[in-house]
Amino acid sequence: MATLIQPLEVQRYWKYALALALFTIFYNIAEGLVSISFGVSDESLALFGFGVDSFIEVMSGVGILVMVQRIRQNPNTSRTPFEVTALKVTGTSFYILAVGLGVSAVYNIFTGHKPETTLPGLIISLISILVMWALVMGKRKVGQALHSMPILADANCTMVCIYMSVVLLAASLIYQVTGFGFVDSLGAAGLIYFSINEGRESFDKAKGLECDCEDEDCKA
Repeated sequence: MATLIQPLEVQRYWKYALALALFTIFYNIAEGLVSISFGVSDESLALFGFGVDSFIEVMSGVGILVMVQRIRQNPNTSRTPFEVTALKVTGTSFYILAVGLGVSAVYNIFTGHKPETTLPGLIISLISILVMWALVMGKRKVGQALHSMPILADANCTMVCIYMSVVLLAASLIYQVTGFGFVDSLGAAGLIYFSINEGRESFDKAKGLECDCEDEDCKA
């Protein structure tokens, strides 16, 4: 049974959601630029791909930011059209991420490219795991309080970033210990499966909202 919260609490949670979205965007822009820079200079495909993934997270964050702003500016209108759009943006982000991971994995396999063991990669991945875990917890708390599927879907997108961080960290450590060069491709395969499932789920939720909506302005 859903727990009802008071109007003042609702506004407080929407402000919290806005702050989380803004932090997600700016943090991932910075993380993406730093990762891509070191990825190019160290010739590390894993680190470069991790940087690209950060900008996928930015896309999802922007979708949530726009949704939150519209809902706050139009509190008396139906949330559904805004949430449908946000879910589709998040779903698209997952699919783009899956494609990017697939291209990277195929490239690694056919070229025999091995991950570089770099100190920047280790530091960035560790910081990212801590920051992203805090974001996931915050987004889940807000999403559950506001009963917002887009925010919960965005939390799942952030969780993918945690998995990417673990893959980046593991790739460097495993390669250093064993010299196994295809660890990136194996990790990417698991992430592709997760990303496709989450992308499909986001679009399914968007379709469900469109079908269930009783507002005359929101039709399937």
